[in-house]
Amino acid sequence: MAKRVTGPEIEKLIQLLAKVPGLGPRSARRAALHLIKKKEQLLGPLSGAMGEAYDKVKICSRCGNVDTVDPCTVCTDLHRDQTMLIVVEDVSDLWALERTGAMNTAYHVLGGTLSPLDGIGPDDLNIRALIDRVNEGVIREIIIAVNATVEGQTTAHYITDQLSGIDVKITRLAHGVPVGGELDYLDEGTLTAALRARTVI
Repeated sequence: MAKRVTGPEIEKLIQLLAKVPGLGPRSARRAALHLIKKKEQLLGPLSGAMGEAYDKVKICSRCGNVDTVDPCTVCTDLHRDQTMLIVVEDVSDLWALERTGAMNTAYHVLGGTLSPLDGIGPDDLNIRALIDRVNEGVIREIIIAVNATVEGQTTAHYITDQLSGIDVKITRLAHGVPVGGELDYLDEGTLTAALRARTVI
């Protein structure tokens, strides 16, 4: 068993950092050491920012985004096309789509995907609120932007079924060859999806 070389406070910092996605135990140790070495420039300001975020961050009651105001900045942006709604699994997906700058629409965060094996059903997701928003009559198109996984596709089908009978256009993200991708390096599933979603040129 390895001997402890630091006090419990530093060990706790390392253990908490190791829980951050993308950081394992080794990366967490390196990050902790870097923060400690730059105590004045990084550790102090980071501690303050995290405390402030803990106090002020809220989940938007309308779309599920995270912000310091409720409704969030996205929902209250009057320059967005409120007739189009992009449905995503998680806040990280919303942020990723916003980085592209390709669309200026409203969003709806589901909070995950349906997964019976993990005990995640429709009531565990933000689906009822989505249906309520659509029933308000403002939305004309829903773009389902979930991941191309079995759970993602199951969720997309479930939402489509729930919205049947409502006068709204439902579309989904195209799947297939990524920009700059070479066919030889793509898996069979991606190539099949690309062939099925082919477009006229």
